[in-house]
Amino acid sequence: MIFFFSGRGIVQYVARSNWSTESWGIVCQLFVIWAIVVSVDLVLSRLLKTGSIMKKIVISTGGGDAPGLNAVIYAVVHTCYKKGWEVFGSRNGYEGFLDVDEMVRLYPRDVEGIYSAGGTILGSTNKGNPFACPVKNLAGEIQIVDLSDKIMRNFNRMGFDCHIAVGGDGSLEIAHKFAEKGMPVVGVPKTIDNDLKITDRTFGFDTAVSTATEALDKLHSTAKSHRRVMVVEVMGRESGWIALYSGISGGADVILLPEIPFDIEAVCEKIADNELRDKQYSIVVAAEGATTVDGLRFNKGKGELGRAEMVLGGVGEWVASEIRKRTEKDTRALVLGHLQRGGSPTTFDRLLALRFGAAAVRLVEEKMFDHMIALVDSKMEAVPIAEAIKGRKKVDLESDKVTTARGIGICLGDEAPQD
Repeated sequence: MIFFFSGRGIVQYVARSNWSTESWGIVCQLFVIWAIVVSVDLVLSRLLKTGSIMKKIVISTGGGDAPGLNAVIYAVVHTCYKKGWEVFGSRNGYEGFLDVDEMVRLYPRDVEGIYSAGGTILGSTNKGNPFACPVKNLAGEIQIVDLSDKIMRNFNRMGFDCHIAVGGDGSLEIAHKFAEKGMPVVGVPKTIDNDLKITDRTFGFDTAVSTATEALDKLHSTAKSHRRVMVVEVMGRESGWIALYSGISGGADVILLPEIPFDIEAVCEKIADNELRDKQYSIVVAAEGATTVDGLRFNKGKGELGRAEMVLGGVGEWVASEIRKRTEKDTRALVLGHLQRGGSPTTFDRLLALRFGAAAVRLVEEKMFDHMIALVDSKMEAVPIAEAIKGRKKVDLESDKVTTARGIGICLGDEAPQD
């Protein structure tokens, strides 16, 4: 190690000496040299101990919340601190970059035990695009303002080495834009919809499927008791992963996917076929992005100010109404909604999120910026963010899961039941 003088010893020596002004100047210079040497010594000590110079990392969680977000934060904090790095968290997406009070230092003690908790301790938002942010001016009018340059300046002023952005396609697209402006960014994929390309699975999906499947299990008894048709609307946007997985696992009679435009007559024929087979009730699972063969789509408009996408929904109620009119069966609609986002992550999601978090830190160390960590063939792989956000992953209609659904007699809305 580098040898350095004892600052206390110098002070005691000077106190016993009758030195001139020039001598005091020399002492002051010695103090400066001593401080520099001590700083270099500490840095080199850390380098020899951890193998890397200290970095200052910031992590944010954006978009809709998903079970497993806290597990990612936990893994990032613990992995960074083992390397001797500092970690900060930006609250509610990018708010920490705009307001210093919303930027928090994260220590291992701050994240202890959070890997099993749902939600995110940093908060999240799906209407906070800093490149097109709605801001109220002095006249009380809403203006769309680009705050990206301000965020870049604050990122550099705060001395961050990298931003770990956890989010879905929307949040990762924003992160990619910041990478193009010069911000070192590493992405972590998050969405319950499992619709991000490149990665085989996103955390949150398994928990959402488990929640939906449990709901279907419980609906069977009440539907059977009252000889009803129950139509359950699940999330997934324009991809039918949640509907397909939960529908098969939960014993649905009909599954309506965005990938297969449905004919309501085929749905009603399946319900009639159930009655012929002495099954007096039916369970229909409808993905929120499902459309009819006539091109009818269902949404609730743009939603809150600042939200880029249409808020999907309404297909469950429409299908229930049509079944009621066409079959005269007692039919009810149920929207699971945000129940699918809540609760403790399953073991699969928890482990995947922890793996993603630790792997993201490895990408930072390797300086693989503007890349996202992905699950590819059960391994952690780095892929360009630009590739991951090119389009949404759809259900493969030739997959064994779709074949399984048809094989066990589930109607997918495109054909009448076969004898």
